[in-house]
Amino acid sequence: FFFFFFFQVQFGFVGFCGKMAPKAAEGKKKSAVSRTKKAGLQFPVGRIHRHLRKGGYADRVGAGAPVYLAAVLEYLTAEVLELAGNAARDNKKSRIIPRHIQLAVRNDEELNKLLSGVTIAAGGVLPNIHSVLTPKKKEKDSASQDY
Repeated sequence: FFFFFFFQVQFGFVGFCGKMAPKAAEGKKKSAVSRTKKAGLQFPVGRIHRHLRKGGYADRVGAGAPVYLAAVLEYLTAEVLELAGNAARDNKKSRIIPRHIQLAVRNDEELNKLLSGVTIAAGGVLPNIHSVLTPKKKEKDSASQDY
């Protein structure tokens, strides 16, 4: 066994971690690709992983957990921003303000359920007038009454 290992080391077949690799491949170093880029996301996977570890939510954090969480957060953010952008366009504005986020969230059934306990600062309320408070339509006084 020792001779076999010595032969591999001597002729450059053992790379990092004892794996067999050609010596030419050892010289080139691959550029690091972030987990965010590997997952095709915009939200930072590494930062979320750090916050999961430091937050004290669990003793151990798996490798897939921060990727999954980043994907979910990115999806929810994109959904809210799309609906808020539509609300801003309806109000003939080019910028999204908290009022537009409030309108977007409260008009969407699922987001409203998810964020039911959340107060959005400077969001206002949905326009709503109770039907009891609206004036009743008066019936026409017909000139020809049947007697």
